[in-house]
Amino acid sequence: MTSNFLAQMELILRLYLLPYDAKRPVVCFDERPCFLIGNSVEGIEMKKGSPAKENYAYTKHGSCSLLAMIEPKTGKRLVHVRRKRRKIEFATFMQTLSELYPEAEKIIVVLDNLNTHSKSTFYEQFDAQIAAALADRFEFVFTPKSASWLNMIEIEFSALSRQCLNRRISSINELGKEVFAYFKDRNDKAIKIEWQFSRQKARQVMNRHYEKVNSTNLKYK
Repeated sequence: MTSNFLAQMELILRLYLLPYDAKRPVVCFDERPCFLIGNSVEGIEMKKGSPAKENYAYTKHGSCSLLAMIEPKTGKRLVHVRRKRRKIEFATFMQTLSELYPEAEKIIVVLDNLNTHSKSTFYEQFDAQIAAALADRFEFVFTPKSASWLNMIEIEFSALSRQCLNRRISSINELGKEVFAYFKDRNDKAIKIEWQFSRQKARQVMNRHYEKVNSTNLKYK
């Protein structure tokens, strides 16, 4: 881990522990590929001394992309299901996200540093006036490389995988119904995420990395 990694990590950890501010909501966003898979049953020939068997196989029906965000302190959620993951999907998601917070002065978004995750994308997809208005609404805070665990939307994706996507789904329409129902239920219940990992805890648990950057950090061990 470098000093840049630690600095960006601590910035995000600080954001998570700030008191709730409706004028500057902190949300977590990411995209997740999802494969569409159908079942098929194939017979296995009977052999001498062994009965005939049925073997479950699967057929791939393509893939799609889930774009989702959560505001951990309120439990507000948003999800899109799209066939592809391109700049247009990112830009339209952010446009919808902006509409969820009409009174916010700035929406702080924690996200990873993909090439599509840029305000320049707004200018490629919308006219300059709309693009500028969107760019002004957002403050992007990028997770360090290989640190997706810092993004709380990953907790939501993990729960989604266990509770909703733990079976084969063969079409994007079926997937959309399942995912939207799941997110609506979680949204209606306003299920929040209580983040426990603080900067102080990071300095203890990851002390060897802090010490490598600056030997005086040994005091936090």
